[in-house]
Amino acid sequence: MIATLFQILGGLALFLLAMGMMTDGLKNSAGQNLRHLLGAWTKTPLKGFGTGVLITGIVQSSSAVTIATIGFVNAGVLSLRQSLGVVLGANVGTTMTGWLVSLVGFGLRIDTFAMLLLATGVALKLLAPGHRGKSAGEALAGFALFFLALSLLKDSLGGMADDFSGATLVYQGYGLPVLVMFGFLTTLLTQSSSAALAIILTAAAGQLLSLESAAAAVIGANLGTTSTAAIAVLSATANARRLALGHVIFNLITGVIALIILPVMLWLIARFADWFELGANPAVSLALFHTLFNLLGAAIMLPFAPQFADLLNRLFRSQEEDSAEPRYLDNTLVKTPELALAAVDQEMKRLIDITRGLLRVCIDREALRVAQIQPMSETALSLSIAITDYISRLRSERMQASTVNALAGSFRTCRYLTEATHLAPALLHLRNAHGGPDGSTLEQDRAHYLTELRQLIASKDAAPEQYVRVEQAYQRLKSSLLELVVKRALPIGNGERILDDLSAVRRLSDQWHKALNWSASTGSDADSAGSTSAEGEKHPHQYR
Repeated sequence: MIATLFQILGGLALFLLAMGMMTDGLKNSAGQNLRHLLGAWTKTPLKGFGTGVLITGIVQSSSAVTIATIGFVNAGVLSLRQSLGVVLGANVGTTMTGWLVSLVGFGLRIDTFAMLLLATGVALKLLAPGHRGKSAGEALAGFALFFLALSLLKDSLGGMADDFSGATLVYQGYGLPVLVMFGFLTTLLTQSSSAALAIILTAAAGQLLSLESAAAAVIGANLGTTSTAAIAVLSATANARRLALGHVIFNLITGVIALIILPVMLWLIARFADWFELGANPAVSLALFHTLFNLLGAAIMLPFAPQFADLLNRLFRSQEEDSAEPRYLDNTLVKTPELALAAVDQEMKRLIDITRGLLRVCIDREALRVAQIQPMSETALSLSIAITDYISRLRSERMQASTVNALAGSFRTCRYLTEATHLAPALLHLRNAHGGPDGSTLEQDRAHYLTELRQLIASKDAAPEQYVRVEQAYQRLKSSLLELVVKRALPIGNGERILDDLSAVRRLSDQWHKALNWSASTGSDADSAGSTSAEGEKHPHQYR
């Protein structure tokens, strides 16, 4: 029993590790092209629904599709509206498992490919030449570990799940609520609705369950699949938690409706079985039931997906998310770019100040951890996405050349600031790194470098002289670090980690220096810039 408990805990730990790797890898590798490609696939709830059905039908795991969707939402690649349609489609796509079990007798197991996926991901992580390739390898390895974690959970809980299929637990007199709970617990224990469906369909085919009882258990299994998403968002972003809640609400509403009209659905299924000459096979009837009630739920929820997303957006609100909401980007100005330019300028000032506040806390705040800067990073990234999306929607038919140049400059600066935001943890690592002894040349050079960098971050305008001083301080610090490594005064592993962080911080300072060249093109009053600067100053205090 203790060994099984350790296996369960290990499986959950591996599951959470896999989710973290998937999210980080997606966040670092997903550029504009991937985001726009997914956006095209999920532009409307109906398109997202079709995508979810197709992908889940292929991979045979609604949990995998839901977790991958949560990973994309967590990484800011998909919006909540886009992802809701995918999750609804995943619920319908997973019904393919019931048909495979009932008609063929077995289900596909994509986790058999997990080791190959893991090897491929690790190879990319180690050998890919570019940063995006390495990040894609990390995401792929995380995806493989996700399946291995599910496999570990299934193996460790398999005996317990098998007990649920015994006649003593499926006695007909228990009533529908108990049978719904039976299906729910089976999915919860195995972390796979496909495994739960296989158990239920097998029990029905063996006359251990009546068709009505098995249908109630199928409804419970459909509810149980939400537990995977609930575990995945324990430490996720607010948007990912909203998506998981939306998944739970959808499955709950679908399950309640199916229970209420269960006699009608069973009668309809009997008629379908007669019409299509499917015979009196309970497994086939249950597969048909599973498909019909998920289609019914999707048909009810899909038309209201935008309103449902708006309702979910009101939950789990934080100060950072309120700051990430655009305040000046008016959709009525999309057809008049010259007027929209002023709104873009105002948001750009906010974005620069938020990014400056993030870099300041990384370089100044003591005992700060990477997890603590995550909310502020998400604020900057969300606002940057909102600005670039708004610019891309502006009508360009009669846009003046000066307006085109100004908007292109803002678009380019958003990219600089986005990369600086992604590299901010390296600045925190460099500041906290323990290299040489106190008072050593290395520590002095690092303190000097951070001082020069601090002044560059504080600059309000382009500062080429200060950037040159930062570069000189970087070269001095790098030379001191390499000298200590060669003399073996610093372990080579520590030296390499500090060098990696130092290179990332150098890239950060380069991107920040480029961003400082941006200037408002509409001559808006300086007071608004001052007010946004003051707003940017508010963020560091939350980390005290």
